Amino acid sequence: MRGYGQSGKARILPDHSQQSKRAVAADFVRLMNALGHPRFAAVGHDRGSYVALRLALDHPHAVSHLVVLDGVPISEALARCDAKFARAWYHWFFFAQPDTPERVINVDPDAWYTSKARPESMGAENYQEFRQAIHNAATVRAMLEDYRAGLGVDREHEEADRRAGRTVGCPTLFLWSTQDDMENLYGDPLAVWAAWADDLRGHPIESGHHVAEENPDDLTAALHDFLA
Repeated sequence: MRGYGQSGKARILPDHSQQSKRAVAADFVRLMNALGHPRFAAVGHDRGSYVALRLALDHPHAVSHLVVLDGVPISEALARCDAKFARAWYHWFFFAQPDTPERVINVDPDAWYTSKARPESMGAENYQEFRQAIHNAATVRAMLEDYRAGLGVDREHEEADRRAGRTVGCPTLFLWSTQDDMENLYGDPLAVWAAWADDLRGHPIESGHHVAEENPDDLTAALHDFLA
């Protein structure tokens, strides 16, 4: 996504909208059109699930199928925010603060980011690319901007969708990791998504949070069954 990894770093705007899911979704539509794919399936995990949702809402003509993994809409998470959520997801609110998160993280990026990221679960090549990214101060800033947009313009966009009654019209699959906290936070996470998608299905996958790296076989099978 825009700003992550080796991707370009957009000029930072006062409202952080350069990192909004609407802006990133538009990036993907332009990219896919340039590659000759005006219609495509969108699959997003965690922060990417917010972009995938925005793709389906803003560009229904382009998205044939939507798959979201390990995430509920940002506005839904914030509407349900309680002490349990604040303890587990405190970083959302820390990252929203100006300047301080960058100063803290860049002192020792490995100490901050690698507690749940291990080469044995991610794969050595993936892990080295990940470590290269977190040692780039511009990438760290861009990732924080993604979270800052999340608590601001992204939430506003989702709430505007709800007021207007906009939903995802294409077939939608929600998958969540059994060792993540979706059920702990939301009970039945499918019930959260039911208000957003007209044609919804889903099930859990045995995995920790990094499902694509930790259980690629079951994830690939689920995607194949749904998309094929």
